[in-house]
Amino acid sequence: MNKAGNHTISIIIRTSFVLMLLCGVLYNLAVTGIAQVIMPNKADGSLVYNEDGGVIGSKLIGQSFADPKLFHGRVSSIDYDADGSGTPNYAPSNPDLLTRTQESIEAWKTNNPKVPVDQLPIDLITNSGSGLDPHISVKAALAQVPRISELSGMSEEELETLVEEHTEGRLLGLFGEPTVNVLLLNKDLKDIAS
Repeated sequence: MNKAGNHTISIIIRTSFVLMLLCGVLYNLAVTGIAQVIMPNKADGSLVYNEDGGVIGSKLIGQSFADPKLFHGRVSSIDYDADGSGTPNYAPSNPDLLTRTQESIEAWKTNNPKVPVDQLPIDLITNSGSGLDPHISVKAALAQVPRISELSGMSEEELETLVEEHTEGRLLGLFGEPTVNVLLLNKDLKDIAS
């Protein structure tokens, strides 16, 4: 190989090394460092801790709550596995989707006999796009109040107040609908009940 070819290869290798160092290491360290200073809780994953200091989850990732005394979140076709978000892109006529939806409706009827199916909020039987949504609508939280009241012994008024305290408004006051973070709501519900 001639001198010009060796020089070109040398430039390519040095440029690649410098770009890997800048983009792959220094940029990531700078962004992480800035985030840790400006918003450390968010940079660490918006973790939620129990009274003993143990991590019980993240405000950003939904969880499955099977206990009927607790509020339930949205259906997750990936079982809230944060390793890979997503959901099947089923058409409304897909038999698997119809079966899963019908099973969710039947479970609702069994577990919430005081709330008729025509008052069942749609977000309690549908997936979010990521399968990890930690929020439900205010209507979905309030629809579960009769069941939780009956099983926990708390009054419906107490539970409605708790839902109201955990209602998050629209983004920038304009976008989306008010929502309730199920993990934070259940954490406070457990604290009050114990």
